Amino acid sequence: MNIRMVLYMLGRILTLEAAVLVLPLACGLIYGESSALYFAATAMLALAIGILLTVFLKPKNRTIFAREGFIIVSLAWILMSAIGALPFYLSGSIPSYTNAFFETVSGFTTTGASIVPNVEILDKGILFWRSFTHWIGGMGVLVLFMAIFPTDSGRSIHIMRAEMPGPIIDKLVPRIKSTAKILYLIYIVLTLVEMTLLMFDMDVFDSIVLSLGTAGTGGFAVRGDSLGGYSPYSQWVITVFMLIFGINFNLYYLILIKKFKSAFKSEELWTYLGIVAAAVALICYNTHCYFETFSETVRHSAFQVASIISTTGFSSTDFNLWPNLSKVVLLILMCIGACAGSTAGGIKISRVVILFKQIKAHLNHTLHPRSVDTVRFEGKPVKSDTLANVTS
Repeated sequence: MNIRMVLYMLGRILTLEAAVLVLPLACGLIYGESSALYFAATAMLALAIGILLTVFLKPKNRTIFAREGFIIVSLAWILMSAIGALPFYLSGSIPSYTNAFFETVSGFTTTGASIVPNVEILDKGILFWRSFTHWIGGMGVLVLFMAIFPTDSGRSIHIMRAEMPGPIIDKLVPRIKSTAKILYLIYIVLTLVEMTLLMFDMDVFDSIVLSLGTAGTGGFAVRGDSLGGYSPYSQWVITVFMLIFGINFNLYYLILIKKFKSAFKSEELWTYLGIVAAAVALICYNTHCYFETFSETVRHSAFQVASIISTTGFSSTDFNLWPNLSKVVLLILMCIGACAGSTAGGIKISRVVILFKQIKAHLNHTLHPRSVDTVRFEGKPVKSDTLANVTS
C-alpha cells in the first residue's frame, strides 16, 4: 500500500475543496451575509491541511493501483464532507455538527435527504453551498481533480474506475485527463443551458441553485414545497434536464464528434427512454382523477418519473397521495436508476439489462445444455468479470 501517495492525493483534493469554497464565499459577499466569514475560515483550514499533506508527504513512488484508487475515493468523500460541514455548523444554520455532517454527506453523495426543517430562512450563501455540493458530487470530485490537476501516474484509470458509476468504464480518448476534461466540459455546458432557460421564468439565484441540484441529480431545493410553487414552464424545463442528466455522458461525446448513428443505437438509451415512457403512461392512467386537466396529469407524472428514475428527488406535487400502484412504480424506478456514466444513482439501466440477459442465457442453457449463449450488450460480448461484478 502506497500510503504516502494516498495522503498526498488527499492533500491535493483538500486544496481543490478550498478553491471551490470561494464560490459560496463570493455568494455570501454579494448578498452581504455573515456566512461569508465562515466560508473563508473553512477554505483557509482546507488549504492549510492540503498544503501540509502535499508538501511534507510528497511521495517518491507515485504509482496508483486499484487498492489505492478505492481508498483515495473513499477517504476523499469523508474528508471533504467533514470539512464541508463546517460552514453549516459555524454559521449556526445547522447547530449540531453531526447534523451538519449528515447534510453535507447527503449533498456530496447527491442523496438529497435533509435535516433542515425550513430551508427558506437559510442565507443565500449557505443555500448555494448546499446545492453546489450536489454539483460537485454529481460527476465526482475525483473526476474534477483529474480534469484540473496534472496526473503523475499513468494508472489514474483506477481512480476513475472507483469513482464513476456503471459496470464498464471506458476512456473517451487515450489520456484519462483528457477524458475527465471532456466529461466536465459537457457537464458545465448542460448546466449553463439549463440555468439560461430557467432565468426566463425565475430569479437568477433560484435558477442557479436549482440547475446545480438538477445537474448533480441531488434534489436540494430552496423552497419548502420543493418545485411545487414554480410555473409549469420551469417544471417542464427541469423535467427535461433531469432526464438529460440521467443519460450516459459518453453519448453526448459521440454526438459532439458527429457519431450520431453510434449514439442513437445505444441499447441502454432506448431502454431508459422506454421505461420512462411506460412509467409516465401508467401513472397518467392511474392518477387522471387526481388532477383537473390532462396536461396537468401528464406534467406531474412526467416530472415525478424523471425525478425518481434520475434519483434527483425534486417534487412538483405530493405523490404520497397517489394510488398505491403509482407509488410502487416510482419505488421500482428509484431502485433501477438511470444510465451508467450519468450523474444519477440507482443500480443503473445497464446492470439491469445485463442481469436480465444473464437470466435469459442461464434459462436457455438449462433447457438446451449444449447451447453456447453469449451475453451481449451494446452489440458487444460482455466479459466474464463484468458479468460477475453485475451479479455481485
